[in-house]
Amino acid sequence: MAQFLMFVYALILINISLFFVEATELNIPCVAVDDCPKVEKPLNMWCMHQYCVYGFIKPYK
Repeated sequence: MAQFLMFVYALILINISLFFVEATELNIPCVAVDDCPKVEKPLNMWCMHQYCVYGFIKPYK
């Protein structure tokens, strides 16, 4: 039973790490902020250097 739980735990950690790697590879080209996808409220989306960037606070240009 303990080996099974460790196996499930390892699978969860691998899936979470793959999600974070994929989440950091956001390369959506844009010309203006309107080209970026809409996101839920704590996050904001900006168009910087012709790519969409998201974060909690407005980054400096």
